[in-house]
Amino acid sequence: MTEAVVARYPTPPVVRAADVTAKFLLVWMLLSALVDPDVANLRDKGAEARAVAYPLLAFTVPAIWLLWWKERASFPWLADLLVTITCFSDILGNRMDLYDAITWFDDWMHFMNNGLLAAAVILLTLHRSTSLVRTVERALAVGATGAILWELGEYVAFIRGGTERQFAYTDTLGDLVLGTLGSVVAALVVHALWRRGHLTSAAPQLDHAAA
Repeated sequence: MTEAVVARYPTPPVVRAADVTAKFLLVWMLLSALVDPDVANLRDKGAEARAVAYPLLAFTVPAIWLLWWKERASFPWLADLLVTITCFSDILGNRMDLYDAITWFDDWMHFMNNGLLAAAVILLTLHRSTSLVRTVERALAVGATGAILWELGEYVAFIRGGTERQFAYTDTLGDLVLGTLGSVVAALVVHALWRRGHLTSAAPQLDHAAA
């Protein structure tokens, strides 16, 4: 007779602290943006849409864990932090006016944030023994889909009625390429770290021991 043993993995305190802090600052900056979009440099840039979408995304992993994984695995702090950073970094970048002050910042954000989301999904859904081909395949599915959804969101939120519309086609193509490339790089990095014995899969992997 066997019984399931819940997989529990220790998480560095700095990761937990960073995740909680990023979530708190994200909510605070979103509320500030709703009160005064000019302070956050989000005037006519979809502040309301971000205020709805970003909390939903940032708290998706905790919700899934509470509903389905709590009794099966420890909380995936690292994966949750990666997801939260994608929202937090965008709001922070706007608040610091980095999108307008640094010409390449927008390109970097598309590359980095799609990579972070892909890495989070890989950690949440694949085991560390997964082959490189399957890891890249999962990253491409997440990265390409995420890049497309982001561009659709940008268009609906503020491009279709704004001055950026005339440059949107070229910018969108570039963003799609960068987002997809970022997801592939993330897959390569995660897989390489797995092979070196670093990182743990966040998905509930139940070991079995004799009763």
